[in-house]
Amino acid sequence: MSDNGRVTSPDVPHPEALEAAGLRPSLPSPLQEVEDERFARHGVRLLLKRDDLIHPDLVGNKWRKLAPNLRAATGRNLLTFGGAYSNHLRATAAAGRLLGTGTIGVVRGQELADRPLNPSLARCAADGMRLHFVDRSTYRRKAEPEVLAHILRETGAQDAYVVPEGGSNSLAVHGCAVLGEELRGRADVVAVACGTGGTLAGLAAGLAPGQRALGIPVLKGDFLATDVEALQRSAFGARRGTWTLDTRFHFGGYARVPGELEAFADDFGARHGLPVERLYVAKLLYGLAALTERGAFARGTTLAAVITGRPLP
Repeated sequence: MSDNGRVTSPDVPHPEALEAAGLRPSLPSPLQEVEDERFARHGVRLLLKRDDLIHPDLVGNKWRKLAPNLRAATGRNLLTFGGAYSNHLRATAAAGRLLGTGTIGVVRGQELADRPLNPSLARCAADGMRLHFVDRSTYRRKAEPEVLAHILRETGAQDAYVVPEGGSNSLAVHGCAVLGEELRGRADVVAVACGTGGTLAGLAAGLAPGQRALGIPVLKGDFLATDVEALQRSAFGARRGTWTLDTRFHFGGYARVPGELEAFADDFGARHGLPVERLYVAKLLYGLAALTERGAFARGTTLAAVITGRPLP
């Protein structure tokens, strides 16, 4: 951390560092206030941090997490991991297309290899990503050195730069700390949907003292707090910032979007002219509306929601 309190890293590229390769982000992303009576009647001011507007292909936190890793890859092929609906796989494939770099996506679920590609994986393939399907047991063990070595041999990618699932590593955490810095002094609570925890880890570190980061996990389970703390320790050597998780709004797990959530997302989008991405952003906004209704935020609170993605066209 520098003398002025900002979290810095020599591995985080300035945005211009990738412009020559066809990647030009729009930073800082806009911060928009919206009028919504579900929040206003409880005295809560709602802001939307429009990270979905950073880049047309590398949307939101995907830009913030991938950009430092793209610099570190120094032109090597990229190999990374994700489920069948992974936004991270889509972003990595798009980055490879823009950079002219080969990409390999290791996809959870061997049974998917014999099925038609869903729209998310089809977009990855169209962007040139080579898809490699593994069974769920192997996928769970992908971080073990011998399992990873086997995957690299199978894919012929022994020299590839490996980006972890969701793009969450220490470089990505430093990249997301800039998100927190952009929000310093702008909100009391900053909330973000969480998959692997890298965005929350960086966001919390970048915020000013007195601000709190709130993570809304989109997967079932109580494992994420341990992962977020481990990411912060890897990036900064210690836990940083004030952050909490609320695990009640996953709606049954990743990629589960029941009718109630669909209806909420449609309504929010119609009210505010915002295309609401379903797997992450809808759960975040629903959770914030529910928490506000339950009195979780004191009157006078300014609440910022980080919009990390947009629906697949």
